[in-house]
Amino acid sequence: MDFRDLLVGLAIVWLAAKVAGESMERLGQTAVLGELLAGVVIGPGVLGLVHESAILHALAELGVLILLFEVGLESDLSGLLKAGIQSTLVALVGVALPFVAGFAVMWVLGHPSLVAVFVGAALTATSVGVTARVLTDLGRLQDAAAKVVLGAAIVDDILGLIILAVVTGVVQTGGFSPWDVVLLSAKASAFLVAAIALGVRFAPTLVRWIGRLQARGTLIVYSVLFAVVLAAVADAIGLATIIGAFAAGLVLARTEHRANVEERIKPVADLFVPIFFVTIGMKVQPALLNPFAPEGQLTVAVLLTAVAIVTKLASGLAVYQGGVRKWPVGVGMIPRGEVGLIFAGIGLSAGLIVEGLYAALVIMVMLTTFAAPPWLKTLYAQDSSVAPRRSP
Repeated sequence: MDFRDLLVGLAIVWLAAKVAGESMERLGQTAVLGELLAGVVIGPGVLGLVHESAILHALAELGVLILLFEVGLESDLSGLLKAGIQSTLVALVGVALPFVAGFAVMWVLGHPSLVAVFVGAALTATSVGVTARVLTDLGRLQDAAAKVVLGAAIVDDILGLIILAVVTGVVQTGGFSPWDVVLLSAKASAFLVAAIALGVRFAPTLVRWIGRLQARGTLIVYSVLFAVVLAAVADAIGLATIIGAFAAGLVLARTEHRANVEERIKPVADLFVPIFFVTIGMKVQPALLNPFAPEGQLTVAVLLTAVAIVTKLASGLAVYQGGVRKWPVGVGMIPRGEVGLIFAGIGLSAGLIVEGLYAALVIMVMLTTFAAPPWLKTLYAQDSSVAPRRSP
């Protein structure tokens, strides 16, 4: 690919992402869904306007690093530590059930055990961003069920990233054993704890020193540099790079310049993150979802979507506190969002899953993300005790 082809490709990707994202926002859905659909349409499976090159792939990988860095910045570490037994229990059930059920479905369908483990892991994710956005629009962030589901979703994110680190390590070794899983889990947990502990100890001093520098862009450059270094360290010890970026965000979220870093990273994220989601959509081959084709995966997509919804709904049954409604908690855990897409992309890139199964996973992510917002709105609309408040 020459430079002109890259420029044309980027122009199409950005234009399609923004047009489709705006359309989804106007329909009351998240812009991520629009970016995914845009990728499907402009990709090789439909119009063929853009093909993923090595450079475009690298930009997409940078986009997902920035995304997880931003997620870490927006996460409340102290709130995570204080999530409580209730939120932690919901998160554990919301991870265990989808993993076991997803593994069982793939095993029954005759897939290898490693593929079954990967698909089970991909079903464990929960998108805290989608649920938080809906609850904010409804003015229900202070609702008891909202506090439980948001706390559980944050714990779920941490568990999901650890699972992702384990699965990535398993993919690299080509097999797995209980000992490998324990070792990789310990490694991922130790990295997160060490990175956060050292960062919390030394980052405030470093950030104050950076704040005194006068060159343009100093704060954002050093912040992203910190995320990239931690991502490289994570990769060097056999973990997913996004683990390092997420840890960097968690660390900087506890510094006095958190708000400034968040404000400055948003324009960077607005440029690079859509590239990631569009390229995820570009890899979907709609023809592979044809139920009449020998390799059709539509049935698998429907099965995985059903498992994804039912098992997350069941996590609401783990609610034992009085005054907390089970249904909003279960429904709030349904969206798979960004982490589910990251799982699918890693599986395809590593050659672990075929294009048809990848398409089925992406469809599952999209359907679960579509389903939750209107469902949550309906549940709260039925609650006559407090009228929903519309966002301005």
